[in-house]
Amino acid sequence: KMNVSRQAVSKWESAQSIPDLEKILQLGALFGVTTDYLLKDDIEDEEFTNDSSDTTVKKISIEEANAYIEQRKKASWRIALATFLCILSPITLIVLSILSAQPNAIVTKTTSAAVGLTVLFAFLLCAVPIFIYCGFKNQPYEFLDKNIPFELEYGVKGLVNEKKNAFRPTYIAYNIIATCLCIFSVIPLILLSFTGNDVLIAVALAFLMVIAGIGAGIFIVVGTQNASMQKLLKEGEFTEKEKKRTRVKEVVGSCYWGILTAIFLTVSFLTKCWHLSWIVFAIGGILF
Repeated sequence: KMNVSRQAVSKWESAQSIPDLEKILQLGALFGVTTDYLLKDDIEDEEFTNDSSDTTVKKISIEEANAYIEQRKKASWRIALATFLCILSPITLIVLSILSAQPNAIVTKTTSAAVGLTVLFAFLLCAVPIFIYCGFKNQPYEFLDKNIPFELEYGVKGLVNEKKNAFRPTYIAYNIIATCLCIFSVIPLILLSFTGNDVLIAVALAFLMVIAGIGAGIFIVVGTQNASMQKLLKEGEFTEKEKKRTRVKEVVGSCYWGILTAIFLTVSFLTKCWHLSWIVFAIGGILF
């Protein structure tokens, strides 16, 4: 019932080892006694709990593990696409704002702002439903991200380990490619900034965002797939200890980006320099 070996039970009975807390809770539920009774050295009368609640740890079968890994593989490409669209969304606004500021510009500031914002929200309109869809598809597996105990059935750990080891070379190679793309994306902007030509700088900035967006997409694709296997194996940042730290990071991150957005909007509305104020997010991202 507890999915442990006879050797493990033998060691518990002979006091060679002690069950972990999760197993002790299961034992209490199976025998209908308190954990106090199980842990005390002195033999006492049983303290029956009359607890009929089902505390059975969730078991993950090979079929469920395969389904989850496949689902996250498909989701990784969708999330990468949605993220790429979000990164591209302000390009039109930035480029048109720079062009409208040129002498004898054929585009007025009002037109550039209207067109730029329209394109920005159009891209977001395409990206947000993808994020929501992926969130709904992942709902049956949300327990993997929370402190809900689960165990892998016989053979699942070996299967997932095999998949993870086979994916490892791809994971490393694509992380290197994505990192190189992100570094390379800045080079044209640095070189063209010395020309003083705002049009060329605008083109270089657009190039930066496209290449950096591709790099971010690659990070997401391989990162999401690798994380799905680590979650099942409770490795890396998905150990119980790291999960607690991650929740703290999420809270801090939410507050941080909320404040940063407020700073961006305040600076932008006060200075009216929307074509420059985006640098707040660039600096904020590096600091984060």
